[in-house]
Amino acid sequence: MSDSIIELLDELPSNNLTVKTLNALDFVVPGEWENVVGCDKTIEVITGESEADRILDIRNKAIELYNDVDNGYQGAMWYYNLVDNLDGALGTAAMANKIGEKIGLLGFLNKITPKADTTQSADLCLKIVAELIAYSKLNGLPILNPGEFVTNLTEEYSGPSLMRMAALVSLDGLLPLGPDFLQKVQDTLEREGEGALAENPAFRPISDSIPGDDKFGFVANTFGAVQGWMDNLIGSAGLTPEGIFDSIGGFIEFSDDSLDFVAAFLDKATNYFQHTGTQSVARKLIQQAAEEA
Repeated sequence: MSDSIIELLDELPSNNLTVKTLNALDFVVPGEWENVVGCDKTIEVITGESEADRILDIRNKAIELYNDVDNGYQGAMWYYNLVDNLDGALGTAAMANKIGEKIGLLGFLNKITPKADTTQSADLCLKIVAELIAYSKLNGLPILNPGEFVTNLTEEYSGPSLMRMAALVSLDGLLPLGPDFLQKVQDTLEREGEGALAENPAFRPISDSIPGDDKFGFVANTFGAVQGWMDNLIGSAGLTPEGIFDSIGGFIEFSDDSLDFVAAFLDKATNYFQHTGTQSVARKLIQQAAEEA
């Protein structure tokens, strides 16, 4: 990857549509996520260090560790970028930069087509597998099996990593597919098999890292393993499509009968996987750099 970790952190937006959306989802995992941006500020928040020379030492060590591809930081970042980059850019996404303004969706809903349930189900499953792979690389592990991953998800996820998974459930599950999305996705996988994934542009690059020959089986098993965790999150937070819709409605004006269109818009106009992924990589990287600098 050409971007340095310094550039990635310094270029994180402090307030755009992605940030507004994640802030609106704070009620799902209260207090877990803070939008820390900038390399030096991130070092200060993660380590508690405030002395300039010490911050510089950690910064330089972080650059060294990130640039060593054997450490897995760049590999993790590649997967966090992948799923957002393949969503493509919405032609009207410039509106996402109108910070502090209301964004009226109805005027251009005809320019957005919600994904079919099969496509949305495939996207959700592949994002979960991308998360599994990125987590494995970030922690210097062989690609975890689904059971190992869900154990770590339950026991270790916090901060930007937990926020990313909460956003996944909300924006890629409940909002576009409805309250029974877990069953819908399971039914799609059972009914259509590998055909549900074949047309998704993320399937090939993700499947290249999946161990073994049964790539579809790995994807299906990963979704099956994570279902319980997602269901628990929905229950504990009292999540509903309408609740998510109402929270996002604090900064976007839209019709309350356009859930699938709003989901399609947010899919195109936000990059929550990339944004929080950068912060997850930085968190792990800076912790290691602080120990070794």
